[in-house]
Amino acid sequence: MCMFQLPEKILNYINGELVEPIDKKYIDNISPSKGEKYSILPDSDSKDVELAVKAASEAFPLWSNLPHQKRFEYLMAIAQKIDEKLDYLAYAESIDNGKPLKLAKRVDIPRASANFRFFATAILHYYSQAHINENTSFNYTYKQPIGIAGCISPWNLPLYLFTWKIAPALAAGCTVVAKPSEITPMTTFLLSQICIEVGLPKGVLNIVHGYGHKVGQSIVEHPKVKAISFTGGTKTGKNIASVAAPMFKKLSLELGGKNPNIIFADCNYDKMLKTTIQSSFANQGQICLCGSRIFVERKIYDKFKNDFVEKTKTLKVGPPLDEETQIGAVVSEQHMNKILSYIELAQQESGKILCGGKRKILDEPYKNGYYIEPTVIEGLDYTCRTNQEEIFGPVVTITPFDSEEEVIMMANSVEYGLSATIWTENLTKAHRVAHQLESGIVWINTWLNRDLRTPFGGMKSSGVGREGGFKALDFFNEDKNICVDLS
Repeated sequence: MCMFQLPEKILNYINGELVEPIDKKYIDNISPSKGEKYSILPDSDSKDVELAVKAASEAFPLWSNLPHQKRFEYLMAIAQKIDEKLDYLAYAESIDNGKPLKLAKRVDIPRASANFRFFATAILHYYSQAHINENTSFNYTYKQPIGIAGCISPWNLPLYLFTWKIAPALAAGCTVVAKPSEITPMTTFLLSQICIEVGLPKGVLNIVHGYGHKVGQSIVEHPKVKAISFTGGTKTGKNIASVAAPMFKKLSLELGGKNPNIIFADCNYDKMLKTTIQSSFANQGQICLCGSRIFVERKIYDKFKNDFVEKTKTLKVGPPLDEETQIGAVVSEQHMNKILSYIELAQQESGKILCGGKRKILDEPYKNGYYIEPTVIEGLDYTCRTNQEEIFGPVVTITPFDSEEEVIMMANSVEYGLSATIWTENLTKAHRVAHQLESGIVWINTWLNRDLRTPFGGMKSSGVGREGGFKALDFFNEDKNICVDLS
């Protein structure tokens, strides 16, 4: 396997240049697979954000007035470079995040370039409306970029979700001040190098690294930042809303999930079982769309339980760079301890651990890595904390149900409403149940099947607004109605 040399020092990307933080302070960047420091990143603060906002402000007039075709060309050039560096970026994502290399190579990096391609193309087909009022007046909608956009992305799909925000913002004509997670900063730093390589105009994209309470808070509070797109925890989302709403900033918040996976007895069993393993444990369960609450119709509950546990036990937990690894390391020691505390809580709540439930200790040099056995728990009440609170790890619960009404009630009982999955060959029933679920996304007989044209987002405490397709371009634009008298 080809091993790449990753940078030992990550820098901010401001006004088209790689720069140190003003105070010259840095944070240790830990590789979760080994539990050891392998690089450092800027411990930036409001002074660095101010520089980034100044650069974005100066770049906005030129970038926002650039023809769509020119913005298209810049974004396509970035996408091409991401494709050319697939192996390098996938390796960096695996080392930085702890996920299996083959997952980063198959999903994370290709989807990052796909985001740039999609929105680069979408801006060429973006449209506005016109209305004629009985030949007396003519109205048309003019869409203009909102200004400087603040984009704050999470650690679970670092480059993928970072580009999911900045690509539509740049395509729309906004300039961007962005903050990646301080836990997984490497691939966004490599993206800043790509932007320099393709000659992206100075100040159009600015990436400031550091802690959320310093950098993220400064971006949210800055009066010149007109829109905030955030993906992360619900608690942080509430804080962002409390600051941004009184300032009348546009808000897009993609927050937590506690997603139900509803399995009816008349499903395509083999397809369901194979996909449910993926929807439970992909990326160590660290995807906001993972189905962490599995509800199974009682008549097939025992069969499902036995088959599911058997397949879960065969999943290989191992070093991310190992081709045979299916479950890598979770992202940090703090997060590992949180997940283990929920497994302990489940036992206190009378849950029975059917498999997993412990930290996995590997051989050197991975002995201190943050590995957890994929865990299946049964016997819990649907109202208990384990079934109500987001764990965000390789932990699922299984619960039997007897009727549609019962499973809909249990599925909707949580504060979240991001996604849901339904397994049944009866499409009438599938549609009936889907319409009653309080989820922004419902998959029927599939999971994580994403069409970039469709709206993405959650209900209740899972967020505000929608991303994806023209919804994303609409978010980064202001609609202005212009009326002309024809009389």
